[in-house]
Amino acid sequence: MTPFDIAIASLFLMFAPVILAPCCARSRNLTIHLSFSLTAAASLAAVIAGILCVHLESTTSAVVQMGLPDLPFHLRLDPLAGFFLCVIGLLAFFVSIYSIGYVKAMPANRPITRFVVFFCLFIAGMLLVVLADDAFFFLVAWGLMAASSYFLVLYEDEKTENRRAAYLYLVIAHVGAIAILLSFGVMAAQANGFETFQGYTFDAMRATSYPLGWATAAFLLSFFGFAAKAGVIPLHVWLPEAHPVAPSNVSALMSGVMLKTSIYGIVRITFDFLKEFPWWWGGIVLVLGLVSAVLGVLYALMQHDLKRLLAYHSVENIGIILIGLGLAMIFTSFHLPLLASLALIAALYHTLNHAMFKGLLFMGAGAVLHATHERNMEEMGGLIHRMPWTSALFLIGCVSIAALPPFNGFVSEWLTFQAFLFSPALHRPILSLLIPLGAALLALTGALAAACFVKAFGVTFLGHWRGHHHIQQVREAGWSMRIGMLLAALTCFLLGIFPTVVITWMDVLSRQMVGGKIATSAGAFGWMWLTPYSHERASYSGFNVFIGILAVVLVAWLLLHARKAGIRRVPIWDCGFEKLTPRMQYTATSFAMPIRRIFGFLFAIREESHAVEPLRHAAYPQRLQYRLRVRDRFWGWIYEPLREIAFFLARKIGNLQQGRIQVYLLYSFVTIIVLLVFLG
Repeated sequence: MTPFDIAIASLFLMFAPVILAPCCARSRNLTIHLSFSLTAAASLAAVIAGILCVHLESTTSAVVQMGLPDLPFHLRLDPLAGFFLCVIGLLAFFVSIYSIGYVKAMPANRPITRFVVFFCLFIAGMLLVVLADDAFFFLVAWGLMAASSYFLVLYEDEKTENRRAAYLYLVIAHVGAIAILLSFGVMAAQANGFETFQGYTFDAMRATSYPLGWATAAFLLSFFGFAAKAGVIPLHVWLPEAHPVAPSNVSALMSGVMLKTSIYGIVRITFDFLKEFPWWWGGIVLVLGLVSAVLGVLYALMQHDLKRLLAYHSVENIGIILIGLGLAMIFTSFHLPLLASLALIAALYHTLNHAMFKGLLFMGAGAVLHATHERNMEEMGGLIHRMPWTSALFLIGCVSIAALPPFNGFVSEWLTFQAFLFSPALHRPILSLLIPLGAALLALTGALAAACFVKAFGVTFLGHWRGHHHIQQVREAGWSMRIGMLLAALTCFLLGIFPTVVITWMDVLSRQMVGGKIATSAGAFGWMWLTPYSHERASYSGFNVFIGILAVVLVAWLLLHARKAGIRRVPIWDCGFEKLTPRMQYTATSFAMPIRRIFGFLFAIREESHAVEPLRHAAYPQRLQYRLRVRDRFWGWIYEPLREIAFFLARKIGNLQQGRIQVYLLYSFVTIIVLLVFLG
């Protein structure tokens, strides 16, 4: 079988539960096991198809007579589509295994069939987006992905916050889709004029040389549309609303891979369709990536809702990916293919890495949510004693997303830094300022991300339990959930230890997109050493770092455990207090206070405190109540004015509905007169 045949087989397997789940709806266990086993098999088939396609550098196309009479569906599997097929399929495979236990733990009165149907359609929609080879089919697949994810966000529809988040998500998704449609319209018109429909195929768009003005219009429209889906600031407001309220297995897919379909769209249109572009396109992408990275991590630091914190980190990581893409575009415009290849590989490698560690973190958050029925970190603490597996695997995700070696997040961010550091003088004063500043902001982002996940892990899993119900009710996640998280954690480790192998596999992408490759230099010293540009300038060995860490841990363990008296257990130092209590611990709010004081001008912050019990003494109230509200300023700057304008226009238009036949006849008469005047 060819990679294309395997990809088509994976789609048929993915659609199978859509038919089978309603047929076995009476048996909850059968529905869960059968459906998620099929989605796991389909996802694994997609991974195999993607790996083989990239490895063999194969390109296969097909036409399916399922669209409109003159608009059949075109499909294509090439290395770029194969890479994203692999990213989507790999996380979907892990999440499908995890979902067996996760969905079982849902309340028995909650319907499972509709969840399974939309879950399968959601993954199928993402796979079809990367396989589509014409504008019509792409938008059909895009709509399928958006509609199914909307119903998944709305799954717990009895909650007001779910309905609000789903509506906001749907509105911004449609605004983005309209921009993408207009972009395709611009390119299709240039590809074949308006004489035939053939310009709507991606092959026609690839074969066209675009005037700079029309190319710029197509790029800006497409980037706006995909940025809305990816959660790029200031189009990010739907993301921290929708991801937290969705079921955690859906959140893992939305954050881990749905956002990457937008990255796929940007890469496909920019490097595959338009090909040649001015440097300032890349400057726009780079600036928005830097803004999203820095503000995303700052917003995340302010959160005490665990899933909301992870959602804001998706904004940050999409920003890091855009930084790599922006640099690749700048280097391509200055005809520096080797540096463009380095930046593009860094962006795509971070795309893969983010899918793995963000999927792992959302699955860990789902396990915590199932065990504690809480998303608020202030109501957690000490979970490492009750959930050792989840805490260990969540810690791996934290280390990975904080870009600490030897895990995968370090490799892709290190490659992005190398792209900054190797940048030559580009004969543009603004770039001479922007690129060093970008490197500094990326370093700040990395430091803040590490602080954020010290907070997330420490407040959630360490210390004393602060919840209102008894901690004895908390139970470890089931084995299927553990296996899904374990596989994602193992992938994070392997991607950090063997980056040279993965980059050698990916190198065909940079060669086709920007005309350069780094595999020769990156693997010059074998699989153990990564030397992206030249070994004299920079090198990294994840394997050696891992061996070094392992050796230090082993020596410390032997020194402490060789003698019986090597370890003494004593009460923890308590600063002079008789006994530590949960009230004495750092909370998520207090942990972020120094950052809030420094960067508070970026947020709309409201702090209140007042006594809620009688005062013992004027200076010392018996009990205080403290409230903090940190709000995204973009709501007040952009979205609230837009909402007010929309309501104002709706009220004015509503005045046309008079409810009287005479008025409606007058409208018709005026319309006929106007048409006669202009058509005559």
